[in-house]
Amino acid sequence: MLLDETPLFEPSLLKELDWDSSKVCFSPPISPSQPGEGLLLRPLCTADFNRGYYKVLSQLTVAGDVTPEQFMKNFEHMKRTGDYYIIVVEDTQLGQIVATATLIIEHKFIHGCAKRGRVEEVVVSSTCRGKQLGKLLVSTLTLLSKKLQCYKITLECSPANVDFYKKFGYSVSDESYMQCRFFD
Repeated sequence: MLLDETPLFEPSLLKELDWDSSKVCFSPPISPSQPGEGLLLRPLCTADFNRGYYKVLSQLTVAGDVTPEQFMKNFEHMKRTGDYYIIVVEDTQLGQIVATATLIIEHKFIHGCAKRGRVEEVVVSSTCRGKQLGKLLVSTLTLLSKKLQCYKITLECSPANVDFYKKFGYSVSDESYMQCRFFD
């Protein structure tokens, strides 16, 4: 099984974002093209399986024991659909993933067959917190959803994180989040 540098989506999409329309300020200034010294923001690739991608995800939730074959199968499915935009921040000096976030595009019949974006799995490694990477990930995916012509973008978060997401233009919805969980 070949784990390589094939990106999940076209990297040029990140370079084409209208960063001037971002609702948040960064001090010191960072952006998708300049996320910080020794850091690279880019689409997920299969080689990230061996760069600690699951180690970072496990800081958010139970990531499970995933084989390279399972990872490749999911990656290929996500790439084929074209509706998954997983971004990572790589520490290029260590060759390790230190942050990640996911944008999923849903195709709707409502709003004239519009698209809706969903942000999920935003996590920054405990070793890299305080470097504005969470802000960078959420700003990037928010701008990307706009570029992809989503009519809205949503996310679920704990009450403790509401103020963080309000910085990006998100607001608390009147709708209630509910779930029916089948597995941990």
